[in-house]
Amino acid sequence: MQLRVMTIQDYEKIKALWKSIDGFYIRSIDDSLEGMQKFLAKNPHTNVVALQNDEIIGTILCGYDGRCAYFYHVCVKKEYRHKKIGKSMVDFVIKSLEKEGATHINLVAFKTNEVGNLFWHEVGWNLKDNVNMYEYILDSDNIRLPNLPKE
Repeated sequence: MQLRVMTIQDYEKIKALWKSIDGFYIRSIDDSLEGMQKFLAKNPHTNVVALQNDEIIGTILCGYDGRCAYFYHVCVKKEYRHKKIGKSMVDFVIKSLEKEGATHINLVAFKTNEVGNLFWHEVGWNLKDNVNMYEYILDSDNIRLPNLPKE
């Protein structure tokens, strides 16, 4: 397994991975090719892919705004889980963020994401129970695309 900084050339393989994961949400605009180009341009060093041979088997998108970093789309392909790939990706991004001067990271794990919530607990992250997260949609076309279970 190899880790490296994500590039826009990875987009089609990344999108295929995201679509292969049951319950994974992608957005029509944010996760489009153009949306990813914008995100990677603003955060060129803080996103990672995990590869096995030439296959992308894991991702973390990480945005840093100069005050706080946020993780998005943290995932590992099902058959590669429980092999410390997720932890290795987290460590990779943390090192990148330390170089950027970041002091803390936040992320959202949906309450129904049992696998994700267990992972974050196991790697020592703290569940914040003192905040509510709100969302305001600026572009109504930026919808969550359904990720239907495979037949």
